[in-house]
Amino acid sequence: MDVIVRPYVGDDLAACRRLWAELTQQHRDLYDDPQIGGDDPGQYLDATYLVMDGLLGPWVAERDGYVIGLTGVLVHGAHGEIEPVVVAERHRSHGVGTALLTRAVDEARAGGVHRLTVRPVARNIQALALFVREGFTTLGQIDLTRDLTGTSEDRWKPGVTLHGHERRY
Repeated sequence: MDVIVRPYVGDDLAACRRLWAELTQQHRDLYDDPQIGGDDPGQYLDATYLVMDGLLGPWVAERDGYVIGLTGVLVHGAHGEIEPVVVAERHRSHGVGTALLTRAVDEARAGGVHRLTVRPVARNIQALALFVREGFTTLGQIDLTRDLTGTSEDRWKPGVTLHGHERRY
């Protein structure tokens, strides 16, 4: 069966909390940091995300009656940020992320957004590839991080050069 992208409804909360927790675990694994997201990362969804000012959507991807993806757009005037794009691991690389992005872009355009951004974590190569394929090819802003613990410099990988400066990610 095809993927259906539809508006989020209250009955989707448990499935979306699981998706959020899965996304958090992926970030923990990518950065070898079990602290990311706190003790109950799923609670961020309803305690913070779903009540954010300027939230357009959110929308869920559904296949065979099961919620397998989530996205939304945070709107700030004429600028919007797609946040998050999360797809259940076993459904990745099957067009679900593309379907969610298409819905988010169409809704943002219809809502008067002129510039739309995504901010994947630097190590999520699969997400970066998806966003580039879907037309997100302009660097608009870069977040630079400074590790203040002094104990985890070895966690950061070398390999990104920008304007002649080697950066870790």
